[in-house]
Amino acid sequence: MVALAPSSTDTAPHGLKVQVRNVSHAFDTNGEQLDVLDEVSFTVQPGAFISLLGPSGCGKSTLLRLIAGLDEPREGKIGANGVRIVGPDPSRLLVFQDPTLYPWRTVRQNVALGLEARGLIREQAHRVDEALDLVGLSAFADVFPNQLSGGMAQRAALARVLVNNPSLLLLDEPLGRLDSLTRMTMQAELLRLWQDAAFTSILVTHDVEEALLLSQQVIVFSHRPARVIGTVDIDLPYPRHRDDPRFVTLRRELLATMGLEHQL
Repeated sequence: MVALAPSSTDTAPHGLKVQVRNVSHAFDTNGEQLDVLDEVSFTVQPGAFISLLGPSGCGKSTLLRLIAGLDEPREGKIGANGVRIVGPDPSRLLVFQDPTLYPWRTVRQNVALGLEARGLIREQAHRVDEALDLVGLSAFADVFPNQLSGGMAQRAALARVLVNNPSLLLLDEPLGRLDSLTRMTMQAELLRLWQDAAFTSILVTHDVEEALLLSQQVIVFSHRPARVIGTVDIDLPYPRHRDDPRFVTLRRELLATMGLEHQL
């Protein structure tokens, strides 16, 4: 497999530094304010892989949307390489739990969407093939999404963002709907892609072991409105193994931080 080479139009170096400063956010629902984030602050170093871990519905996915620039926080600031984020940018891309592939387009055509939208497809069409090769889907380039397994569809979704050579990859539980064996395979694939492409990665997950397998640091959130209640550094070498005594110790530490001591 080949790595995607930076294009001449890429303006951001790989591995954005992300700064979240005193971010609070809320939604208006039926005339009432629903608070979802409460004074959240943290920094992600360039090229790092971190996970955001916390209860379902606490606000983690909302935070990813704010970092992506799809929404603006009501309070606080979010920056990338020292520049305040005020809107979406192809250097910051979000992968959802649902692959959301267009069923009437082939895998190749789905992957090409970003380049088409940016008017780059003619001069950079080779990047589509490179992205497909990177995720192991070259042989399925001309099939339609309904012919793909769940894992293959998620690979196509990853290729669709990787073709744009992102500097920051935001992952909103992209493996959450996969069966356990496919999920384990895709965890290894995500790790390989991150190591090869050197982008910064922020993963939202509810899975403690997934966070431990992939991340260099785990940020733990409270129930909604989400507050940072702990940060755990994961200093284990890759690849990691669930039966490693240090892995087991860190799992206990994370569960304790989440207030789940009864699951130790």
